[in-house]
Amino acid sequence: MSRGRAAAAGAVATLVWAAVEPLDRRLVRHDYSDVAVLGKAVTRSSHWRAAGIGLHMLNGAAFGVAYAELNRRRRVSGVRLALAEHAALFPLGHLVDRFHPSGGEAGVAKLCSARAFVQATARHALFGAVLERLAADQARRRPRIPTRRRGPGGPGNDRNRPPQKMPPVA
Repeated sequence: MSRGRAAAAGAVATLVWAAVEPLDRRLVRHDYSDVAVLGKAVTRSSHWRAAGIGLHMLNGAAFGVAYAELNRRRRVSGVRLALAEHAALFPLGHLVDRFHPSGGEAGVAKLCSARAFVQATARHALFGAVLERLAADQARRRPRIPTRRRGPGGPGNDRNRPPQKMPPVA
C-alpha cells in the first residue's frame, strides 16, 4: 500500500471514530471526546470541532502510514497496534487533565478515569479494525502486473515465427 493510501485509510478510520463518539459518550455516560480535547486545545472559538476533526485526521493519517510501514516488514494487526498505542499514551491523560485550557468543559471530561479508559479502548479497537479493513481492501484492489509468458507466440518461442531463408551455399 502506498503511503498516500495508508494516510487516507487512517484519516477515514478517524472519521468513523469521530462519528461513533456521541454514541459511546451516551453509553458509557462520560463526556470525553477526542475531537473536543484536540479542537479546544488549539482554539477557543466556535470552530473547535473542525479543528479537532482536522487534527484527529492528521493523527490518523500518520498512524496509517506507520501501520503500512510496519506491515511491509512484518504482518501486524491494526487493532493490536492501535491498542498498544492507546496503552502507551493513556497515562499522558494526567497532563491533559491538569493543563488543558478547556478542562471540565463539554467534551473535555477527566481523561484519567475508568470510564475514559473504556471509551478510549473501544475507540482505538474500532479505529484499528477500520484501518486494517481499508488496508486489506486497498491490497486486493492493487492491479496485478502481468508476467511475461513463454507460451505460443510469447518471447523465447520460435514455433510461430516464419522460417528464415538460408543463404546460398557456395
